[in-house]
Amino acid sequence: MLPSALEKAVYGVYATTAIHLADKHGVFGFLVDQAAPTAEIADKLGLDEETLDRLLVLLDSFGVIDRNEDGAYLVTPEMAPYLDPRSPRSVGGFLSHVMGSTIGRLPHLDGYLTDGKSAVDAALPAPFEVMYKTPKLTEEFLAAMWELTYDVSRELVPMAGLDQVGHLVDVGGASGPFCVAALEATPGLRATVYELPEVEPYVADTVEKFGLQGRLDFAAGDFHRDEFPATDCVAFGYILSGWTDETGLELLQKAYRACSDGGRVLIMDRLFDDDRRGPLPTAVMNLSMHVEAKGRHRTSAEFIGLLEAAGFVDCEVHRSTQDKQLVIGHKR
Repeated sequence: MLPSALEKAVYGVYATTAIHLADKHGVFGFLVDQAAPTAEIADKLGLDEETLDRLLVLLDSFGVIDRNEDGAYLVTPEMAPYLDPRSPRSVGGFLSHVMGSTIGRLPHLDGYLTDGKSAVDAALPAPFEVMYKTPKLTEEFLAAMWELTYDVSRELVPMAGLDQVGHLVDVGGASGPFCVAALEATPGLRATVYELPEVEPYVADTVEKFGLQGRLDFAAGDFHRDEFPATDCVAFGYILSGWTDETGLELLQKAYRACSDGGRVLIMDRLFDDDRRGPLPTAVMNLSMHVEAKGRHRTSAEFIGLLEAAGFVDCEVHRSTQDKQLVIGHKR
């Protein structure tokens, strides 16, 4: 018998696959509302009973779902916010991105170990050429970003001091999850998603869905080549962790130039503990950034160092109850 931590690490790839498939084929959505045995679930959802049974047994063994004394499976209240596809905390979109994109890039780690990342990546397309390569990949990536961003943004927005801000620019803001949370909580605020042109239709859908005409708009640009729109506040959500310190500093310097006097920059990202021994989700995504992008996750002190090098002062750190935290820098 393997030690528990090693057992879960070794077999975790199977659980990830099972969770993704159960979400994709509506199993969790079905079990959130009712307990049911394998045969009933298979019949209602049109799935192969034997394959489904093996997935359910595995998910029960991992503690992802539960099975009652009658042999019926169910999603517990503890798990429901993360497995219910209707929940803002659902992991489904994130797992679709992992299974559709990240998994295919993990084998590059072997070459990274022996030859180094720069040598291997020289023959590979740039990260966002992969993520936005097809409409399907774009949609999956943006769905993952929404699920990782919107719910926690509702915690971070009150910490960000946006009542003192007239206009917000969210750099690399995906389909607008942070902007929506900010606009919902801050009457009078206007926001702009600054993104690659491929994202514009998705932001238009967000404007329509949330009734944000006149408050949320889109600006096309490449943040590596172009300056940012002038604003009171620049936000980076899961952006700086995708790039090196040198690129991160360049982006923060652009943010400084874009900000009005008295403005601010918001860095919203996973943070390592000061000793860099965790938390686990940050360590996992730190490895993911190595294969999916060009960056790494940082401690709060490392982010503050970049902010101060770009000219920002009076830096603050605010922590949510979730994985994404907030570091603020001010322009005087």
